Amino acid sequence: MIGLIQRVSEAETWVNGEKISSIGKGIVLLVGVAGDDGPGDVSYLVNKTVNMRIFSDEKGHLNRSLLEVGGEILIVSQFTLLGDTRKGRRPSFTRAANQEEAEVIYRLAVKELNKYSIGVKEGKFRAMMEVKLTNDGPVTLIIDSKARKKLC
Repeated sequence: MIGLIQRVSEAETWVNGEKISSIGKGIVLLVGVAGDDGPGDVSYLVNKTVNMRIFSDEKGHLNRSLLEVGGEILIVSQFTLLGDTRKGRRPSFTRAANQEEAEVIYRLAVKELNKYSIGVKEGKFRAMMEVKLTNDGPVTLIIDSKARKKLC
């Protein structure tokens, strides 16, 4: 499972010219679900995201988490994060879960996020969206649930 997190001052998602969700200060979490992802990958990604110290403290150091600053999160499914660009000029998406499996894992991530005392907003699964955001910093990080296994 791949998560791309962006610290934002504001963000919103639009589908067919209609705004469907918006947040203020917080994180946009773009999520790519691989075919072999499961509940453990979801827990790892969600825990890392909400606890990652990417917000500034009073000294300007990145020492505060989303939970500590009372921020919101906007989660958006993005299968293209699983795109393999090593060969040729067209990405391969063979690592990505099929739509039905991906939606189950995505919904589990939303459920896990809702366990925390933060505002959780969503994009629209399987929709072509416009994601408008103001990246604050900019601060952008990638979390790969499979990479944790390589470190252990």
